[in-house]
Amino acid sequence: MIILGIDPGLIRTGYGIIDAAKGPKMKLLEAGVITTDARDGITSRLHRIFRNIDGLIKQYSPGVIVIEKLYAHYKHPTTALLMGHARGVVCLAAGINDLRLVSYGATRIKKAVTGNGRASKQQVQRTVQAFLGLKKAPEPVDISDALSMGISFVFIEGIGPVTSFPKNFG
Repeated sequence: MIILGIDPGLIRTGYGIIDAAKGPKMKLLEAGVITTDARDGITSRLHRIFRNIDGLIKQYSPGVIVIEKLYAHYKHPTTALLMGHARGVVCLAAGINDLRLVSYGATRIKKAVTGNGRASKQQVQRTVQAFLGLKKAPEPVDISDALSMGISFVFIEGIGPVTSFPKNFG
């Protein structure tokens, strides 16, 4: 199964596409960041995110899109609102393309991927690197976060050949 993990943000939207059915471990197909310019209007920025996500969907035909549940910290409500705009565009792309959309909380994703719901960004990066057999940790963290969403789906849903941490992990 091909899984598209997305870390939505108005400035940077990270994405990662993995194939969970290739051989004994997951395979990275593509990962990157969609950036928008703060000087552009909100409609232009959201349209850019949508076009790119829609293009990835059409190119890779994922079976599911995985995103993080929206979380708002009382000290930073604007951050949640801006992320919500980008998240809404991802939801729209899933709906238009008739794709399953799965949303997990941040601690659930971290626990599924690292074994620790309070893992640091660096721990998530190293674990993603190990699971995908990458030579170096994915940068920036928007990419590793998106990939961790896809990987968490494999473990939470129990799909694919991977059922535990790599032997060389740790």
